[in-house]
Amino acid sequence: MNILNKPFDTQFHTAPFSKIKNEDFLPAIKKGIEDAKAEIDAITNNPEAPTFQNTIEALDFSGEQLDRISSIFFNLNSAETNDEIQKIAQEVSPLLSEFSNDITLNETLFKRVKAVYDAKDSLDLTTEQLTLLNKKYKGFSRNGANLPEDKKQQLRDIDKELSKLKLKFGENVLAETNKYELHITNEADLDGLPESAKEEAKQTAEQKGKDGWMITLQYPSYIPFMTYAKNRELRKKLALAFGAKGFNNDALDNQDIVLKIAKLRHQRANLLGYKTHAHFVLEERMAKNPETVNTFLNDLLEKAKPAAEREFKTLSDFAKELDGIEQLQKWDGGYYSEKLKQKLFDLDDEKLKPYFKLENVINGVFTIAEKLYGLQFEEINTIDKYHDDVLTYKVTDSDGNYISIFYADFFPRAGKRNGAWMTVYKPQYVKNGENSRPHISIVCNFTKPTKTKPSLLTFNEVTTLFHEFGHALHGMLANTTYPSISGTSVFWDFVELPSQVLENWCYEKEALELFATHYETGEVIPMDLIEKIKASATFHEGMQTLRQLSFGLLDMSWHANEAPETINSVKAHEQKAFENTKLYPDVAENCMSTSFSHIFQGGYSSGYYSYKWAEVLDADAFEFFKEEGIFSKNVAQKFKDNVLSQGGTEDPMTLYKRFRGKEPQPEALLKRAGLIEK
Repeated sequence: MNILNKPFDTQFHTAPFSKIKNEDFLPAIKKGIEDAKAEIDAITNNPEAPTFQNTIEALDFSGEQLDRISSIFFNLNSAETNDEIQKIAQEVSPLLSEFSNDITLNETLFKRVKAVYDAKDSLDLTTEQLTLLNKKYKGFSRNGANLPEDKKQQLRDIDKELSKLKLKFGENVLAETNKYELHITNEADLDGLPESAKEEAKQTAEQKGKDGWMITLQYPSYIPFMTYAKNRELRKKLALAFGAKGFNNDALDNQDIVLKIAKLRHQRANLLGYKTHAHFVLEERMAKNPETVNTFLNDLLEKAKPAAEREFKTLSDFAKELDGIEQLQKWDGGYYSEKLKQKLFDLDDEKLKPYFKLENVINGVFTIAEKLYGLQFEEINTIDKYHDDVLTYKVTDSDGNYISIFYADFFPRAGKRNGAWMTVYKPQYVKNGENSRPHISIVCNFTKPTKTKPSLLTFNEVTTLFHEFGHALHGMLANTTYPSISGTSVFWDFVELPSQVLENWCYEKEALELFATHYETGEVIPMDLIEKIKASATFHEGMQTLRQLSFGLLDMSWHANEAPETINSVKAHEQKAFENTKLYPDVAENCMSTSFSHIFQGGYSSGYYSYKWAEVLDADAFEFFKEEGIFSKNVAQKFKDNVLSQGGTEDPMTLYKRFRGKEPQPEALLKRAGLIEK
């Protein structure tokens, strides 16, 4: 029997990665679909009248094994993929999309769900049960259950096509990232680059069997070069390659895919009775509709733009004074910002990195989780992993109870997509009286150790680790009954709160002193560096905010658009969307949309604004911690009880107000960002 189709006979029932072969996936997923269909049939053919237990609850626990196989497969497709896995993904995605449609378009099943939904006022359900019932009913009604037969078929065809296009989009971006190499043979071209980045580039060249140094489009290689390399022409060359991913009119071009995805999403929304894809998506978000999102983004834009323009002028003047640069270009931003930051704060990443050895930062985030939530992390080597780089931990509470399994995967490699994310291999739920605990993973792309140095993180990488770990806590501390509303299964504009709030600890003296020690001397990070980190936290905040808002507005321009079929140029459409947020001159050879994986491959379509939305929540939430002390057990308990453990059991604003005692106020964010007076 296929190893994937039976319960995993492993410690903590973890995935037996080393025993799974690529060829196991397709048959396992087909069998998983078959088994899940049988479970659905058992619900629809039940001769008894529909009840919450025999219909809604049964439906939520159906397809458990299929969900596990799928999560293992798609997590590997992001973190450890290859041509074979990508080929399988193209085959299984339409099958899963079809199966999902088989459920939502199953009339008999919908009738049973509707019968329970119609009787909900007389059923004496708990808050969580009521949320689940509403979610299940909407899952049907929002996905075509009320459509006539011919429209249902149309919906199936659209969903199948979308699942393939999204995968192809991601494959192209990954292939573009892996394909490009800037091969440097003259050491003078590396002038300005820190020793650690040079060593990394030399190591990369060696691995590829070449002399000299190799710069790639992977973040740990790309970012240091753009930040420190004096050679402006090479910075330009690299920036143009980075910005042209999916925009080269070749086999890896994503322009047509972007247009098709936007049009199909719009058609799908129209089919379901929504004006646009954004109207469809936002109905199930805290923001509720595109108007609210656009107002939110434009209000912030109004406040941030004057600051951004001032910052940009100062930066332009600085570059002109320093190097006679007449017009600041996109490939100059990182370089001169770093120089200006060093001048203003006498602070650069290279001074900070020795204090942020990866292992110490991991221990730091664990210590903070222990102080706040009583969690203990024990590294264990008795469970399987999908790559040697992956670290595995058993998580327990202060009484020694098993809470979660935690996987951490930190370094870039060819089979891993860029960026950082948290994911779930197994959700938390309660079944047959047993609280089944989750398996959580975070995946990042940090600077690798070299022959002479351990992995030393930039401060930005430190905040990234804290961010993803915040998501992980949301998954680990989940304590709900039903898998579909457990952990991070919350409204998309609420999901970033736990991740973004944890970033705040990176700027606090009490927290930094726990883990920021020099990797060679053991010296705790000096107070003056902590002060500089805090002082520089709002450096170029106006420009950073403008950048984030531009991404949110671009997302809305694609998805709140009432006539995407009239768009024939991705580039021209994008330029129009960026009009009000533009600081640098446009680069004709570059296009953001063709590699904007968040919205065209990941789950952020009509949702990119949620990063800023959640910043309002996180700044407000952290104010509460600061009022009582950043390690306040009282505030941490409230946050755990009302946010981290609750998943999507209630409306997010209800949960937030229960934690905070009031609605969030944007002033905390604007103050923290230095956009209004404190």
